[in-house]
Amino acid sequence: MHYVTIGVMKLDIEAFLKHSTKDKGYSHNTLAAYRNDLTQMAAFIAAEQAKGIITSYDELLKSYLLKLREKRYSVATTARKVASAKSFFRFMVDSGRMRENPAQNLPSPQVSRRALKFLSPSEYQKLLGEAAKLSTPEAKRDAVMLELLYATGLRISELVSLNTENIDLERNCVRIDSKRQVPFDHRLGLILGNFLRSDRLDLLYDESEQALFLNRRGTRLTRQGFWQIIKGYASRGGLGGKVTPQTLRHSFARRKVQNGVELNQLQRLLGHAYISSTRIYKQPAPRRG
Repeated sequence: MHYVTIGVMKLDIEAFLKHSTKDKGYSHNTLAAYRNDLTQMAAFIAAEQAKGIITSYDELLKSYLLKLREKRYSVATTARKVASAKSFFRFMVDSGRMRENPAQNLPSPQVSRRALKFLSPSEYQKLLGEAAKLSTPEAKRDAVMLELLYATGLRISELVSLNTENIDLERNCVRIDSKRQVPFDHRLGLILGNFLRSDRLDLLYDESEQALFLNRRGTRLTRQGFWQIIKGYASRGGLGGKVTPQTLRHSFARRKVQNGVELNQLQRLLGHAYISSTRIYKQPAPRRG
């Protein structure tokens, strides 16, 4: 194995990221995760090579994995970093930069996952119905947020970060970034159009405010604020602690899988950095008691 400086590895990482952008169409979130993980790995490898003790990439990567464990990263984070390394070195071989993949046999930590919670259509209608019982500007806003979350599977942070310009009513989609667009149906397009033209204005005090969803003070609604809103509707609808913003995201993903959407397409819709995060929706739905 030849000596590789961190500068050379960074050039390879940039080539990998460019390939991922052009050929894979990965989202900004995915690319940012890869860049962070691979830059950390490159720094470790360059530092170890400078010591002149370890002479093979296989051993370097094993030492890197041990270092991750020493840093006490969570199992999920360690698994993600290992997945990044495997994707990078696979690219290095496929592009002819390396002959063999040193990460091929690198063990991936097994991530134990809690059983996912989903809402049935009737449960979702109960939740939405609680907001529909009220005619306040806040309740009308809440109903639109629930509809949008259930129909697109956005993260709550993405939902509250939306500006009015992120809603494309001509193409009926939400533009999260330049790489990720999540479509919605015509019915929701009509709901969003009415909200932008009418109901949102009831909470707007400053014409320069671009946030799509506003609080009663006319500024951007926070994720904590919306979480409490959902909790209140769930309680009043008899759904208890079953509902969180993540439950609506899980429900969106499960519906897509049941409707035959391929995992790589669902990965793009959800903005997952790794397909392993998307694969959990292939698991059988939990039985209802």
